[in-house]
Amino acid sequence: MSVGLVVVSHSRKLAEGVCELAAQMAADVSIAAAGGTDDDGIGTSLEKIMAGIAATDSGEGTVLLTDLGSAVMTAESALEFLDPEQQPRVRMADAPLVEGTVAAAVAAQTGRNVAEVTAAAESAGASYAPDGDAAGPVSGGTADSAPSADGPEPAAGDTASGAWTLVNPMGLHARPAAAVAQLLADLDAEIIINGVDGKSVMMLMTLGLRPGETLSATATGPDAARAVELLGEQVRNGFGEI
Repeated sequence: MSVGLVVVSHSRKLAEGVCELAAQMAADVSIAAAGGTDDDGIGTSLEKIMAGIAATDSGEGTVLLTDLGSAVMTAESALEFLDPEQQPRVRMADAPLVEGTVAAAVAAQTGRNVAEVTAAAESAGASYAPDGDAAGPVSGGTADSAPSADGPEPAAGDTASGAWTLVNPMGLHARPAAAVAQLLADLDAEIIINGVDGKSVMMLMTLGLRPGETLSATATGPDAARAVELLGEQVRNGFGEI
């Protein structure tokens, strides 16, 4: 069982589309769409949100992700209607709808608890600078890409590094980025990939690495060598796409 997600949007189609996207990266996570009014018009529905929570909370908790202001208000009302026993494990993330849902889904897929899944969703919004530019590189990097000044501090311990040419047809798009983040999530190492945090699916997606470009990594910590080994296997195998 994992933490579930409820996508709350004014549009039924938008909520369903976000769920479909996130499910591509987190097949084992229960994700419910709560979009539109009860008659599928533009707006929000308390009943749909309550049903989404009931469908996704397996006992590990549920995180709500919302689009516009009134969706937040309706979601807050839903939280108030929960039983006191359930309230502590159902949270609402202050996060962008699409990016937050994707980041939360990846975190839930790796077995994170409800607080960690919420934090992952909210960190997706912090992945972008106020002017709208990504905090990390946004185009294809090279083996010489340096870690971002705002990136994670290296952990103490052993260091390992590697560089590989992307051979899959679409490069480091959303699904491989999610696979890499999940692969590295539980390893005791900090890993920097082309200047960004290798455990952050959103930061990996900002790289925009294309086929034929170089993915380079430096890992520090007890599991550094294992992290680089696993990452190298994934890249050489084309993330299972070839």
